[in-house]
Amino acid sequence: MRRLYHQLYLTIIASLIMVVLAAGALWRFAPRDTPADQAFEIAGELLAAYLAPADAGSEAQQQAIDRLHARFGIDLGLFSSDRRPLAAAGSGVPAPPRRRESGGWIYGRGGPAWAIRLPDERWIVAKPPARHRPAGGIIAFLGVIALVVAICAYPIVRRLTRRLERLQAGVESLGAGELSARVEVEGRDEVARLAESFNSSAARIEELVSAHKMLLANTSHELRTPLSRIRLGIEFLKGGADPARKAALEKDIAELDGLIEQILLFSRLEATKGVETTEDIDLLALAAEEAARYEHCSVTGIPVVATGDRALLRRMVRNLLDNAERHGAPPIRVDVRLRGDRAVVSVVDHGAGVGIQDRERIFAPFYRAAGRNAPGAGLGLALVRQIARQHGGDAVWVEGADGARGISASIPAPGSATSARVVRAAQEC
Repeated sequence: MRRLYHQLYLTIIASLIMVVLAAGALWRFAPRDTPADQAFEIAGELLAAYLAPADAGSEAQQQAIDRLHARFGIDLGLFSSDRRPLAAAGSGVPAPPRRRESGGWIYGRGGPAWAIRLPDERWIVAKPPARHRPAGGIIAFLGVIALVVAICAYPIVRRLTRRLERLQAGVESLGAGELSARVEVEGRDEVARLAESFNSSAARIEELVSAHKMLLANTSHELRTPLSRIRLGIEFLKGGADPARKAALEKDIAELDGLIEQILLFSRLEATKGVETTEDIDLLALAAEEAARYEHCSVTGIPVVATGDRALLRRMVRNLLDNAERHGAPPIRVDVRLRGDRAVVSVVDHGAGVGIQDRERIFAPFYRAAGRNAPGAGLGLALVRQIARQHGGDAVWVEGADGARGISASIPAPGSATSARVVRAAQEC
C-alpha cells in the first residue's frame, strides 16, 4: 500500500464492492409497505378461487397445488395460518415467517420466494426457477459491472501514477545535480501543471547556477588584474615613495573596491525578489543630481514620481551615465519621461553604439563587445537591468531620431497621475 496507484485502485474496487453490497442489502431489507403489497393481496384473492377450501382434505389441496405447479412451472407450497405445511409441489419452498402479516418477498436457504396471504389466513409460497430469480440476477449484473469497471480503471489509474513517478524521477535527477533534468508534460490536468511548474523551476535553477558559475569565473579573472597592479605598486614603493605610483595604487584599490561592491550587489539582487524598502522618488531630480558629476551632460524631461529603493535607482542612473561616458561620446543626455503608467529614464550619447547582435548581450554580466578595451568589469548594465526588473520594469537598447543611442530603463510609476497633473499645470501656466 505504499504505492499511490495501489491506493487509488483499491479505493475504486472497495467503492464498487460497497455499491454491490448496498444494492443487495437494499433488495433484501427494503421496507415491505409498498404498492406491491396490493398486488400480492389481489394475487391471493385470485389464487383462492383455484385452491380447495381450508376445510377440504389434504388430497384435494395437494391436487390444486399440483395443477398450479404444472400450469406455471414454479415451485409451490401451501401453509396454514400457523405456518404448517399443507401441500407442496416442486422442490422445497421456505415457510413464511411468523412475523410477516402481509404478502411479499421472503428469503430462505433455497433463495427468494413470493409469500401470498390468502383471504382465509392460509399462505401460499411460490419460488421461481433459479434462472428467473431477480435478486441473484441483479447482484450478478452488478458484480459484472464492478468487474468491468475494475478492469478498465487499472490502466487509467496506472497512467496517472506513472506520470507522477516520472515527475519523481525528474526531481531526484535534479537533486542529484543533473540541472538539465526535465519531465514530459502530458495532458492538461493538475499533474500536467505540476510538471510545467517543475520544468520552469528547474530551468530557473539551472540559469541561476550557471550565472553564479560564470560570476565566480569572471570574478576571479577581474580581481586578478587590480591585485597584480597593487602587488607591483607595493614592490615599487619599497624603493621610494613616488607620488604618481601612490596615486595609481589608490586608483587600483578604488577600482577593486568598486568591483567588489558591484559583485556583492549583483549577487544580492539575484537572491531576492522585489525591493525591500520603497519611497516616492522624483526621478528627474535624482537624474539631475547624478548628471551634475559628469561633463558635457544635460538633463531633459518632466518630473516623474516613482516608488522604489532610492539607493538602487541612484545606482541605476549612475551606471547608465558611467556606461555612456566610458563607451560613448559627448554630449550625453539624460531624458526622463512618462509613458503610460511607466517612468522611463533614457541615457543616450553620440558614440558608435553596439552591433545588433550585441544589443541584448551587453546586459549579461562581464560581457564586453568585441573591439572594446574601455575600463570596467562589464557589470554596470547587468545591474541596470537587474534593478529595473526588481522594480517591475526592464532595460533595453534605444536609438534616437537625432542619431543618439544608449540605454532606456523603465519602471512602474504609481505617482503617474500626480506627474500628469503637474505637467498639465505647467503647460497652462
